[in-house]
Amino acid sequence: MREKILNYIEHNSRIDMADLAMLLGSDEVTIMNELEAMEAEHIICGYHTLINWDKTGVDKVSALIEVRVTPQRGMGFDKVAERIYNYPEVNAVYLISGSYDFMVSLEGRTLREVADFVSSKLSPLDSVLSTQTNFVLKKYKDHGTIMAEQHVDEREKVSP
Repeated sequence: MREKILNYIEHNSRIDMADLAMLLGSDEVTIMNELEAMEAEHIICGYHTLINWDKTGVDKVSALIEVRVTPQRGMGFDKVAERIYNYPEVNAVYLISGSYDFMVSLEGRTLREVADFVSSKLSPLDSVLSTQTNFVLKKYKDHGTIMAEQHVDEREKVSP
């Protein structure tokens, strides 16, 4: 039951509980109890709204920062990750495979604001060996949602 609930709400967290219960062949109370239990167990960690900021007129810059670090003795990467994710500017921190150790996602109002964060807060951390900043120029798909305008073929159909 839990996996089915999670699959539905991952794509539509605003689904009406009565509709969800009906889809799953259950009752609302059971579904609500499962959701509350999964929230208490931190299986469900939050509910977020996906916004296409390009359509709002609000200046926002997104960046993905690759970070190479020296893991701390006895703590591995966890302590370094904690120092990074505690900055309010940081949206996400992922331990990754490849040339870098972490992928850090953050947003700012300007390119300069993001660059200043990297140079004044992230790069000077003891364990950080190097960083590479990648600015997001356009989002085509985010969290499973297509963000780009769909191309509509406006040509007239011609039949022989």
